[in-house]
Amino acid sequence: MSAESNIQNELKKMVLCEPCTGIQRNWRKAPGHAELVQGNNRKEARETGQVTITRYRCDRCGTSWEYENNKADQHAGWSVVGG
Repeated sequence: MSAESNIQNELKKMVLCEPCTGIQRNWRKAPGHAELVQGNNRKEARETGQVTITRYRCDRCGTSWEYENNKADQHAGWSVVGG
C-alpha cells in the first residue's frame, strides 16, 4: 500500500446507517434507535457531580455510541465514539 492510499483511507468518513444518522447528538433525552445494543456503563465525575455514561453499538452499521446522562447539562447525550 502506498502512502497516498493510506492517507485516503484515513480521510474516509465513517458511514452511519440511516437510523444512526437520525440520532440527535449532544442533546439530553434524545432517543436512540431500536438497533442500538447496550453495553457497559461507567460513572464519571463532572463539576456538577457524578454522571453515568453508557456505551452502545449499532447492530446495523457497527458505530459505537456513548450516552451521557447528566441532568445538569442539557447538551450531554449521544456522541459517536468510533466505528
